[in-house]
Amino acid sequence: MPHRDPLTMLLPHNTGYFPLSLDNVADKFSKHLATLSKRGRHRVLVGDLDYAGLPGKIYTPAEGNGLPAIVFAHDWLKDISVYHVTLRHLASWGFVVAAPNTEKGFSPNHRGFAADIETSLQILTGVKLGSGNITVAPGRLGIVGHGMGAGAAVLAAANRPQLAAVAALYPSQTTPSAEVASRGVEAPGLVVGTEDNALFDYGNAAKLAAQWKGDVAYREIDGASHNTITEDTLFKLVTGQGRSKAALREKIRGLVTGFLLHRLSHENKYSAFSEPEAESKKITSYWGDALEKRALVTADPEAI
Repeated sequence: MPHRDPLTMLLPHNTGYFPLSLDNVADKFSKHLATLSKRGRHRVLVGDLDYAGLPGKIYTPAEGNGLPAIVFAHDWLKDISVYHVTLRHLASWGFVVAAPNTEKGFSPNHRGFAADIETSLQILTGVKLGSGNITVAPGRLGIVGHGMGAGAAVLAAANRPQLAAVAALYPSQTTPSAEVASRGVEAPGLVVGTEDNALFDYGNAAKLAAQWKGDVAYREIDGASHNTITEDTLFKLVTGQGRSKAALREKIRGLVTGFLLHRLSHENKYSAFSEPEAESKKITSYWGDALEKRALVTADPEAI
């Protein structure tokens, strides 16, 4: 495969290449992020995965044929209800979303959760949705996970080349290792991490991204952390995690939505969301040598 210069892109009419500067990437990135952080135009239906034999929920646009679809995997000890707005958000942008509500105990089986993700992918393409007026395209499947669910998403995606996208949001350590498994993930990836030291040793998101086999974009959002994504505001206040950071949560949703629209919906105007070097206000990206260095710093702040 020929080397692809990250600062060039192919013209739609395939006449050749033209330079795409970092400023242009940033402009495209920032331009769309604000819009994608808000709900989309689709009316959303919510149903149960239980009817297909797996506890959980399914969120879909009200209608559509050949839709892109994702499985969303929750974090450790989290019920999918704390992601309700995020799941509705993704469906409002045209994605069918299956969210298995399994492995919620104190000692979850990570390999078992990865198997539930795979089962959910099969359900998405093999079961009639809605009143029969909603279908999923088998070639437009992805996985999004948070924390433990991000690690399990990587386990499920390893050596599965038919997947079109994987988004790992603040991935945690898993058994077997998600960092090792990422070496076998060919699907394009989005990894969101932080250098902040947390109460728990969640894992090294930068290292996971650095070892990703396929194309990957690694981002960090100023002020956001592992616990930003969930919507359990009262729990966060009671446990001293501070106020709900709704604006940061919206920004994370925007990053994921743009990435999925490009990779699953093939909307090239959102291609900047897959570019390793794309940045915006309070969003920093690392790639190449900088990502390798970030992986070391995140693992040990005294290493550099």
